[in-house]
Amino acid sequence: MPAARTATDRSWEPSSNRWLIAVTVTLGSFMEVLDTTIVNVSLPHIAGSLSMGVDEATWTVTSYLVANGIIIPISGWLSTLFGRKRYFLLCLGLFTLCSALCGLSNSLPQLIFFRLLQGLSGGGLQTTQQTILLDTFAPADRSKAFAFAMITTVLAPVIGPTLGGFITDHLSWRWVFLINVPIGIMTCLLVAAVVEDPPWEQRSTKLGGNPIDYTGLSLLALGLGSFQIVLDRGEEDDWFNSRFICIVAAISLCAMASAFVWLLDKKKPVVSLAPLFNRDFMLGILITSGALMPFFSVNILLPQMVQSQFGYTAALAGLLLSPGGIGMIFALIIASSSRLKASNHTRIFFGLAGLGLAMLNMSRVSPDTDFTTLMIMRVYQGTVGAFIFVPISTMSYASMPHAQLRDATCLMSMIRNIMSSVAVSVTTAMVTQRTQMHMAYLSEHLSPLNPAYRDTVALAQASVSALGNTDAVAQATTAGLVYRTLVRQSTILGYSDVFTAAGLLAFAVIPLTFLIRKAKRTPDPGTLGH
Repeated sequence: MPAARTATDRSWEPSSNRWLIAVTVTLGSFMEVLDTTIVNVSLPHIAGSLSMGVDEATWTVTSYLVANGIIIPISGWLSTLFGRKRYFLLCLGLFTLCSALCGLSNSLPQLIFFRLLQGLSGGGLQTTQQTILLDTFAPADRSKAFAFAMITTVLAPVIGPTLGGFITDHLSWRWVFLINVPIGIMTCLLVAAVVEDPPWEQRSTKLGGNPIDYTGLSLLALGLGSFQIVLDRGEEDDWFNSRFICIVAAISLCAMASAFVWLLDKKKPVVSLAPLFNRDFMLGILITSGALMPFFSVNILLPQMVQSQFGYTAALAGLLLSPGGIGMIFALIIASSSRLKASNHTRIFFGLAGLGLAMLNMSRVSPDTDFTTLMIMRVYQGTVGAFIFVPISTMSYASMPHAQLRDATCLMSMIRNIMSSVAVSVTTAMVTQRTQMHMAYLSEHLSPLNPAYRDTVALAQASVSALGNTDAVAQATTAGLVYRTLVRQSTILGYSDVFTAAGLLAFAVIPLTFLIRKAKRTPDPGTLGH
């Protein structure tokens, strides 16, 4: 349990410039979030280089995500055990070392093992970054700090696949990992120089933290790890039609239910669930979860759609996303500005409403939509949506007692990671299911009894025959053209349905905004105030 703050503690100021500290810890977190997506496009190259199938290569991604999900909820306890600055340095150093070992791996088992260690070390960077920012900045300045830190969450997944593809094409898949080494070393030196533990953190470390809760730790690891495997492998294994997925899902459900009961009853759990009973924090989690689905559905599905259905290259798909990222940065700056005369409630309301409208606008995509229109849709979606995350982060922690802040940041990071994975898995599955539904519906109209179909086929066959082909070749070519058109239109309609559902979800969580209270903090030892 973090030590209570004294009057001397409340006058504490970091020795280094606050923004230098923010840049330093955010650089480490950005590198970690980037690594969750940068490897995806390199899987075929990794498989070929290590003489294995692409299905086997995906375990390099799964192992990272599983380890990441396991370590996040207990990183607060580890931070108390080792000391926050030492724990951040330990995670950063181990992450950098494992990045080098991943790049030098010569077999699949080696790569999976080092990716597992990389995920364990990387998970601690996210939550520790948040607690450092909370203690470094006064409450009035936290919105600006959160806006800066949010860049890691919204931009890293966007540029990760594009950067990974560029590095893989022009250098080697090994440099996807090796590029972390110089950045990690530089960040370690900066952390050692500018980051410091405040007095109350130093006292908590001397107390040694809570005893090791082996039961809670084991249940969390089993539950979260199993759940991440279900999300990562479900689409490929046909979800609950697979016996493997059913077994792993049952293990995850039982372990998570047991962990919830255990952590509530345990006096000194590995992670306290007390923050979940804070109304503002819980509402913040629900609103964040509702907003993450639209964000990640676009980040993941839009590049897939334009490459598979519009014929875009990976570089062009990345160029399509980049302006949206720039729009997010400007929006985050505006959203955190004290000159913006609007309450946090108002900002969240208009952010969610704008995000919902942006997704409904994006659902109007068709086979004839050009690059400029898609880019404008993306910029609009990224810009309005960015107004949500800064104020909701500020309001979620505003009424949280200081003693619960560390556990709160762990829980928030854990739920964000889980919801991001859920968003990817659910939207991908929805695209497949809706595409199949549209194909079944549209194929009913592909009949000689349909005059429009009959005329279209006749015109196409005549055009192919006019090029000097035989009737048999003309019929075969026309049949292939009709089938490709059917698949393309059905697939784009499937993506459109998912965008519509994401927009409706953004609208659905708007009423929750008005349930968050305007916190009135008092400067007692149990709260954070400078």
